Amino acid sequence: MNGETAWALYEHRLRRVSAYIHDHLDEELDMDRLADIACMSSYHWHRIYRAVHGETLAATVKRLRLHHAAGDIVRTGLSVGEIAKRSGYPNLQSFNRIFKSVYGMPPAQYRKEGSHKAFDPSPNGKTAAMFDVTLRKIEPIQLLGVPHVGSYMHISQAFETLFGTLYARGLAKPTMRMIGVYLDDPDIVPAEKLRSVACVTTDGDIAAAAPFERRVLDGGEYAVLRHKGPYADMHKAYQWLYAEWLPASGRQLRDSVMFEEYLNNPRDVPPTELLTDIHMPLA
Repeated sequence: MNGETAWALYEHRLRRVSAYIHDHLDEELDMDRLADIACMSSYHWHRIYRAVHGETLAATVKRLRLHHAAGDIVRTGLSVGEIAKRSGYPNLQSFNRIFKSVYGMPPAQYRKEGSHKAFDPSPNGKTAAMFDVTLRKIEPIQLLGVPHVGSYMHISQAFETLFGTLYARGLAKPTMRMIGVYLDDPDIVPAEKLRSVACVTTDGDIAAAAPFERRVLDGGEYAVLRHKGPYADMHKAYQWLYAEWLPASGRQLRDSVMFEEYLNNPRDVPPTELLTDIHMPLA
């Protein structure tokens, strides 16, 4: 078996493991079971996974579970105990401890005082905090992406497929920027029908063979909100842009898609240090 054939096999195995992880996050995930799904020995498979994804399988599972849990804390009224169970933790104590170690405070406190609270309106109906919004003109941007249908909180599965495939095919480049394109309004469209695309920038020199598709972001002027903090807070940032910044700006929206550029990597920094530029197209 030559190197190209071997990496093609790894690519499909990576996808199988990624899909299984995302579908079973609320269950106890046995690392040997994941190796079986990859059809390789545990000894070799974990090393291949880490070489491609830049983190261990255990780190991926922990990161995704806490990401989904933070989303439930911010956007639902579920009890912390229910969220712990949905996130695959055997008991509330371990969930509280692990969540605090990553997000800086236990889940119940995060619900009351987390970074998402900065976007809540004060008694006069306006958000008291000020946020970093700049106007920026951009040229059209060529993208290579993997489509996703479902909750925007779960687009991470498409990003796993995107980067796993890029690395397995030897196509990843350090100059690629990470972009998320969001095609529907989550306040109107049911979560299971939301459409998004996990993307990287490209010069058009990569063939758009499955699972990839090409997209082009329109050039023009954008209002760009620099968001710092967990991805679970993003919905609040969008609401603030539409409800407060846009009316006060006197600007009109352009018929083009919103997109996000991720300026650092959730594998490398804690959720509280994540930087995201949210782009709102302006007429």
